[in-house]
Amino acid sequence: MPYLSNILFAAILIFSISFFVKNVKKLTRNIKLGRDVDVSDNKSQRWKNMTMIALGQSKMVRRPVAGLLHIIVYVGFIIINLEVLEIIIDGITGSHRIGLKVFPLSFYGGLIGAFEILAVLVFISVTLFWIRRNIIRLQRFWKSEMTSWPKNDGNNILYFEMVLMTLFLIMNATDVHFQGMNSGNVISQFIASWFGGISGETLHVIERTAWWLHITGILVFLNYLYYSKHLHILLAFPNTFYGKLKPKGQLDNLEAVTKEVKMMMDPNVDPFAAPAEGTEGDMPAKFGASDVQDLSWVQLMNAYTCTECGRCTSQCPANQTGKKLSPRKIMMDTRDRLEEVGKNIDTNKGEFKDDGKQLLDNYISREELWACTSCNACVEACPVSIDPLSIILDMRRYLVMEQSAAPVELNNMMTNIENNGAPWPYNQMDRLNWKDE
Repeated sequence: MPYLSNILFAAILIFSISFFVKNVKKLTRNIKLGRDVDVSDNKSQRWKNMTMIALGQSKMVRRPVAGLLHIIVYVGFIIINLEVLEIIIDGITGSHRIGLKVFPLSFYGGLIGAFEILAVLVFISVTLFWIRRNIIRLQRFWKSEMTSWPKNDGNNILYFEMVLMTLFLIMNATDVHFQGMNSGNVISQFIASWFGGISGETLHVIERTAWWLHITGILVFLNYLYYSKHLHILLAFPNTFYGKLKPKGQLDNLEAVTKEVKMMMDPNVDPFAAPAEGTEGDMPAKFGASDVQDLSWVQLMNAYTCTECGRCTSQCPANQTGKKLSPRKIMMDTRDRLEEVGKNIDTNKGEFKDDGKQLLDNYISREELWACTSCNACVEACPVSIDPLSIILDMRRYLVMEQSAAPVELNNMMTNIENNGAPWPYNQMDRLNWKDE
């Protein structure tokens, strides 16, 4: 029987890790569908950003209550799961609390004691998160884009964490040998009293059941991440590392278009001369973006990293004034379309078959795109350096340069610039008439 238990544990572990690796490969494949961009510059600043923002949670604490609770859950959950290493070794070898054979009792007890305190803090923090989301019903969690799955997903992860912390404490409380050592059971000793009067055999069954449910739950949680907004637990680190370093108000220009404009403004260039060799090849196949394949891989990673916290939308002035735009929805739509494209590729054995859909119009409307004021409030608010504005601008660039589909007001402005050298509909000779009035 002990060997059967070890074999069963190894089988579950191998299956879970294999499934996780399979999803990671699919995730990487989908992200690589985007255009290549060079983000190898200024590595020291990138490492600093990742350390401060992803690891240090520096942007989370701008909202102190949510920030503090998130840090407790983040730090607590990561540290507590260090015990997973012991559980895995125990499960494979058939040992029990292998840490007691490796570390002195005082050190091991101190670790488990710290884990138990953190488990309680995580449970309390997660409960408060649940209350904020479901009882207080903070407005940003109940926007129109937060349909049944996003709302359920947010709660599911909270339930996961509550159950895992509870199982961890029950596992310790019903471990007769551990309780007998009276070291490290700073919380579980009080829970152990709930099981008073139960036979040793029954306690062992409860302890083993909690142990199996705890490790199985962690493995299920690991594989649930791919389907959840909590994928940011893994992607926040590369996302902050590859985040934009330029000033937020500095927009990217197409190099090929910049060259053309400089040539047009150069009086020494013959306007009737044939294009220089290779010039036409410098022009992109498409200006801007109408579908996810037109976006960069960094933008696609942004979409997968989105936490759906709604901080971007709550800070968006267009959304606050009743416009249709929600930066969070832009990221969610991009991720959903990317998942659809990925499934299309899987179905068609590695090739994308035109499905008659695209990100523009089928997911993101033109009304949403033109409601954006380009103020960067969403970029500034995001706790993991996501840039919804870059996607909006690329899609607007496509509308203007590929479809000539700018709003009437913008077309009028561009016509005035072309004819009058200014956005206003006045002849250059009349531009200073206002001073004579």
